[in-house]
Amino acid sequence: MSVSTTSSRTVERLYVLDAGIAVAPDRSVYTPGKWQGEQVMLTCNAYLIRRAGQWTLWDTGIDDAIGRESGGRVIAHNIRGIVVRTIACQLADIGITPADVSRVILSHAHFDHVGNARLFTHATWHMQRREHEAMFGPDYAQHGYMPPLYADLARAQVELMDGDHDIFGDGSVQVISTPGHTLGHCSLLVRLPKSGPVLLSGDVAHDSYNMVHRCVPTMNADAEASRQSMARIAAIVHAEEAQLWLNHDTVQSATISHAPAYFD
Repeated sequence: MSVSTTSSRTVERLYVLDAGIAVAPDRSVYTPGKWQGEQVMLTCNAYLIRRAGQWTLWDTGIDDAIGRESGGRVIAHNIRGIVVRTIACQLADIGITPADVSRVILSHAHFDHVGNARLFTHATWHMQRREHEAMFGPDYAQHGYMPPLYADLARAQVELMDGDHDIFGDGSVQVISTPGHTLGHCSLLVRLPKSGPVLLSGDVAHDSYNMVHRCVPTMNADAEASRQSMARIAAIVHAEEAQLWLNHDTVQSATISHAPAYFD
């Protein structure tokens, strides 16, 4: 499926939620051959979309429970997760609860994206079929997945996607297949009536340096697919004249207003 260039502009608001902080002891994991041994801090974000009075969440962040642990916890890939403000508290600031979220779209199943799955088992979940197979398959550990974080999804309604997918059928919220970081990784294009198109990268590239230089983290599932996905995202951003929000780019994240502020 090609990316639609038409939209009925039905997205009303886009909120950026603080989904935690990831601290990695060796930056060169993300930039092989450069910055070896340097600690790096990565911002994590989740995104809340209001459309036609309903709420859709893109990713769920690091497990809120980690907010009760001083200094956070080393979770996967030797990365420490830290939660300063929980997703539940930020939803409350907006005036809703997790129960009000009717749809969750998952970029991929690493701990900083699927950590609060248990809060949204009532919702309809959208994820790539290849991601779902890896999450619940016998080799989940080699992909860095932690099944206890998303075990509750076994009783949730899950709609599997095979590649690109127009969530509402009007071009306003489009899943873009960008495999490489994981087998079923995807990104999201959101069209806003005033702010224009915004492309939420997921982990197609962890920051602007990686995007510009096409750096492939050592943890990625497929290096060549990763480079192809970065090239695809760059092409879509150019064609759409879209903003590209890189999920883990600490510098960029500091320039983007977070909830309860919103983009429309």
